[in-house]
Amino acid sequence: MSELPSAADLMREHGVSRGVALRVFGALQRDGLAEPVPGGRWRVVRGGRKTDQKPLAQRLADIITDDHLAVGDDFPSTTQLSARFGVSRPTVSKALSQLESAGLLSEARQGKQRTVRALPEPTEAPRP
Repeated sequence: MSELPSAADLMREHGVSRGVALRVFGALQRDGLAEPVPGGRWRVVRGGRKTDQKPLAQRLADIITDDHLAVGDDFPSTTQLSARFGVSRPTVSKALSQLESAGLLSEARQGKQRTVRALPEPTEAPRP
């Protein structure tokens, strides 16, 4: 994905206010053309690619079912998850802590990989 110029770059190059630059980013996001990335930057969303709007903790819990993990299986590392979701390791660590608190994953220990402790409850599909 291509990174867009920052709000400061737009302000300097085009002589617009910060509010105008942020409204532009908001309009691009509503139209599905751009999404925010860590660090206050924005990137272009390629056509046909949908972004997952679920919280990171939920997306991590979905890995258990999507990757067909069973109780006792190793869960991917923080580094692997960071690369997979395009977020920082501290952000992944916070989301993993939520899953540990919920009892889905074992606690992190130095040199020991997290394991699946429980399977997430299946969610009901909304009825039409």
